[in-house]
Amino acid sequence: MDDDQTIVIADSDNNRIVEWKSGARSGEVLAGGNGRGNKTDQLNEPTDMIVDEETDSLIICDSRNRRVWVKDATEGIVVAGGRGPGDALTQLSRPQAVFVDNLDTIYVTDEANHRVIRWCKGATHGDVIVGQDQKEKNELNAPNDFSFDRHGNLYVSSNWNHAVLRFSIETR
Repeated sequence: MDDDQTIVIADSDNNRIVEWKSGARSGEVLAGGNGRGNKTDQLNEPTDMIVDEETDSLIICDSRNRRVWVKDATEGIVVAGGRGPGDALTQLSRPQAVFVDNLDTIYVTDEANHRVIRWCKGATHGDVIVGQDQKEKNELNAPNDFSFDRHGNLYVSSNWNHAVLRFSIETR
């Protein structure tokens, strides 16, 4: 919720991102809402998003399309994944949560690949920071959300393990 009491939600069942202003009787569709699909004006079960007020854009975790894309005022651009199913470093499988740091690095929980992966700005592939491709195989089991603390630690909700795990990504 922002200072104006506006909330933006990922409406997964209706394949859209909706903004609700305080006191409004209905919301305004900001992205998607054009039926389930994989075109740049369509979403397929969006699960998370970030409103970037500096660039007036949305960073959307589009789960069933296996992608993260940025939608500005005119179009959507895939910035991570979107290359079909699989576990290659160019692919995502059921991304659930997204975070962007101050260097514009995009972090994503990749649920079906059991990992957290990051894309540096302009990268064509991601780097696994915790999970399936690391030494500690199977440390994550369907990660679905995450958060960073001020010390650089990463906390990941490992859904099927029923646990929240802490990682120091500075050493990875």
